[in-house]
Amino acid sequence: MEKQIRKVYTGERALYASKDLHLVECTFEDGESPLKESRNIVVDNSMFKWKYPLWYCNNVTVNDCTLFETARAGMWYTNNVTFNNCVIEAPKSFRKSSHITLNNVSIPHAAETLFNCSDVVLRDVYAQGAYFAMNCKNVLCENLTLIGDYCFDGAENLTIKNSKLLSKDSFWNCKNVTVYDSFITGEYLAWNSENVTLVNCTVESLQGFCYIKNLKLVNCTLINTTRAFEYSLVDAEIVGHVDSIVNPTSGRIVAGSIGELTLDDRYIDPSKTTVITTEKV
Repeated sequence: MEKQIRKVYTGERALYASKDLHLVECTFEDGESPLKESRNIVVDNSMFKWKYPLWYCNNVTVNDCTLFETARAGMWYTNNVTFNNCVIEAPKSFRKSSHITLNNVSIPHAAETLFNCSDVVLRDVYAQGAYFAMNCKNVLCENLTLIGDYCFDGAENLTIKNSKLLSKDSFWNCKNVTVYDSFITGEYLAWNSENVTLVNCTVESLQGFCYIKNLKLVNCTLINTTRAFEYSLVDAEIVGHVDSIVNPTSGRIVAGSIGELTLDDRYIDPSKTTVITTEKV
């Protein structure tokens, strides 16, 4: 593998269609698409300062690097890419790409990041921005901290562990979502989704878990959660109190106590839902 050390690259397509290249302490200044159509690339301790740095690439490993905010739309149509210990300051990173692994990565301007991607692994990632991971498939997140509304809209086959999501309208239009040991806060959680399971999670939400087919909550705490489960098929084990539940379509709900329970036969069949409270009044 050819090695380039402390080089400064400028101009459009500076290293176009490179192969078997190891870049160390290099700087990519102004100039679009410096590594477009490249293969088998390793980048260490380097800086990207202009847009479209890794388009149509395959087999790329990026270690201890910084992508500045001007490196917008950085990784599109790229496959088999790994980022370790990096800061990606630019928005709209990763689109229509596959086999993406991010380890210990910070994305402070993550708006529209990870659109239409597949086979994604995020470990120890911090991201802030709306519409994160829209329409992604086959995603594993461990220790993800995400601040930004509308995350994971339209995602499929999503597993999240030990994470914190501050997001309005997260998990809309999803299929096959499982969340373990995590904290989620935000209005209108997981509407219009199918096969959503939360285990050992803490949730705060206004009108959360509505219009869901096959919702399962195991040992979950619902703090300040109101108008939950409307028109959803529910199997829920709730720790302690839940403020209000409105018109689940069917299923079983077990909670310590319920502040307000609405089962209105004008809109649903109350006989299809079993509700149990376990705390003595």
